[in-house]
Amino acid sequence: MNRSELVAALSERAEVTRKDADAVLAALAEVTGEIVAKGDEKVTIPGFLTFERTHRAARTARNPQTGDPIQIPAGYTVKVSAGSKLKEAAKGK
Repeated sequence: MNRSELVAALSERAEVTRKDADAVLAALAEVTGEIVAKGDEKVTIPGFLTFERTHRAARTARNPQTGDPIQIPAGYTVKVSAGSKLKEAAKGK
């Protein structure tokens, strides 16, 4: 399902216009991104998903073409965890 299909499904389910559904989806993505960028709290949609910024330590890796070791600096990444309702849906229940 791509974005336009998701917006159409949301607008139909919530009985709002596609423009309103798209605005809400865009706002959700923007707010989630801002909170995760700060890194001081999680974003939780109960039963569905949890977004959290995590620290990744510096490490040594290997260049796959040459086999030479390379240093990868420390940084941040996003951890996304499925909630209970999403896990049940994935099981087909």
